[in-house]
Amino acid sequence: MKILVCISNVPDTTTKITFSSDNKEFNKAGVQYIINPYDELALTKALELNEAAGGGTVTAIHVGQADAEPNLRKALAVGADDAVRIDAAPIDGFFVASEIAHYAKDKGFDLILCGRESIDYNGGMVAGMLGELLDWPSVNVITSISINGGEAHLERDIDGGREVLTAKLPFVGSCQKELTEPRIPNMRGIMMARSKPLQVLPVAANTAHTQVATYAAPAPKAGCKFLEPTQVEELVHLLHTEAKVI
Repeated sequence: MKILVCISNVPDTTTKITFSSDNKEFNKAGVQYIINPYDELALTKALELNEAAGGGTVTAIHVGQADAEPNLRKALAVGADDAVRIDAAPIDGFFVASEIAHYAKDKGFDLILCGRESIDYNGGMVAGMLGELLDWPSVNVITSISINGGEAHLERDIDGGREVLTAKLPFVGSCQKELTEPRIPNMRGIMMARSKPLQVLPVAANTAHTQVATYAAPAPKAGCKFLEPTQVEELVHLLHTEAKVI
């Protein structure tokens, strides 16, 4: 099979987040970037599917700037055959999806996998947009996938349970926890990644539909208030006036 895996470049979860002086840009200084963890699951599953099928290719694609290339090289070290970087800042989900769709539309991919969402903005929209732009079926939050011939057998999370369904190839899938365990690149993979192709392509079109007006850090957490078990009326008053949950 020929599989395309979408890779997001996201700040490590331990990163201290700050913004520019006018709060209009994310401050990248000193930020450690990693492959989005959900995308690591998608990459590993793509490799597993091709191993089960007896062969195939996996291409990693990222919409972003040159500072993301170390993580694309990591995807190659894990096992991807080649990588593509669309040379543009990932402005919003639709911009990313449209650039990936423009690349993928005539490449003959059997399957496109991505994470359920990126852990920075948590939009969770790229997979569905890709399906719409390519006119392919899309299935979100996949927890199990196997492919037999031209049909995929899937399980996915839904409200209150788990859904079992099938989908014809090609389709777009977003990957959830439980799907697999991410692979760690070994020394041989790291050495091989140096010679694997990493293609840089220009942006196809400026299709962003949003812009950032301002960023704001969440308000500091307030201290806890402790009440005696007998202070029921005071508790109700605080829940109503301060917590505003009733």
